[in-house]
Amino acid sequence: MTTEATDPARERLRRWRMVLAGDEADGTGCALSGKDSAMDGALTALYGKGDKGTQSGRDRSAGLGASAPSVARWLGDIRTYFPSSVVQVMQRDAIDRLGLSTLLLEPEMLEAVEADVHLVGTLLSLNRAMPETTKETARAVVRKVVEDLEKRLATRTRATLTGALDRSARISRPRHHDIDWNRTIAANLKHYLPEYRTIVPERLIGYGRASQSVKKEVVLCIDQSGSMAASVVYASVFGAVLASMRSINTRLVVFDTSVVDLTDQLDDPVDVLFGTQLGGGTDINRALAYCQSQITRPAETVVVLISDLYEGGIRNEMLKRVAAMKASGVQFVALLALSDEGAPAYDREHAAALAALGAPAFACTPDLFPEVMAAAIEKRPIPVPDAV
Repeated sequence: MTTEATDPARERLRRWRMVLAGDEADGTGCALSGKDSAMDGALTALYGKGDKGTQSGRDRSAGLGASAPSVARWLGDIRTYFPSSVVQVMQRDAIDRLGLSTLLLEPEMLEAVEADVHLVGTLLSLNRAMPETTKETARAVVRKVVEDLEKRLATRTRATLTGALDRSARISRPRHHDIDWNRTIAANLKHYLPEYRTIVPERLIGYGRASQSVKKEVVLCIDQSGSMAASVVYASVFGAVLASMRSINTRLVVFDTSVVDLTDQLDDPVDVLFGTQLGGGTDINRALAYCQSQITRPAETVVVLISDLYEGGIRNEMLKRVAAMKASGVQFVALLALSDEGAPAYDREHAAALAALGAPAFACTPDLFPEVMAAAIEKRPIPVPDAV
């Protein structure tokens, strides 16, 4: 016999009741109790009871309020009833819909939240308004997110780029243990001797010893306008990973209408992040002018511009700088975003102009970034995603 707990029809009604967020039953004939009722209360506190005319805005906040204790309790509730990925979405919605950013300036609030990249972006935007009593807690939250990202990204990034550095340093007269046998065989297939069933390699291809000296220069040029918050977080983590590789000399530059070089802080990405100032205008041309002035080995340099390309400076000068860098041998990559969310709003005219210069602009996920950098280091086509 089918019990109420496993009755598919009853379960469908229960789910519809949670979705509709009505009063006692909302036409479904299904009342909530226990955990379901608590989950419904947490959702109603944030999202209200749907669109109810002019009252919807007030209804949304009726169950949550704007006090730290009630919000802290609500944060505890959603962490009890929902998985981490859902909690992070609900936290972002609470900040956006209910204007709770200022409550994050209180240490007890920060201790209650589920830390993620977007929360770090919010904290960085509040950095200058943050009281001293909160800063240490905020740094601890940011450090936890950064360490989690490093664990996820560092090993694969180092392995991918080490291989790219070795291949880019290929030599034509290698020692025996430095021979790249796969490429050597491919390059000498025409010298196959069928009677001996062997290949006579007239040309050896080998790896250089990329780890013994700096082989590549990488410049990360990061737009710190408010819309680029997640990209700033990921770029800072990748900057620290690249800086830990002896074969790569890494420079990290952030900009709005001014330019700040944070290279000397790359040993700690948390210091880098708290050295940024999210928000403000954008002057890409000025930032690229500074990056260009730091390039001493253009043929061995990769410049990565991370920006939505809304230029507040001189557009034509920006494009001329990109063209000049590419003409000198610089590998130039333009990323509209470095995040999991895909392409944000961006200046399509500028993106098209960069593409015409041979520098396609596209959004890049953190998982794809090592492959993009490897391609740039090896001077082969950049793996641009199908959709931008």
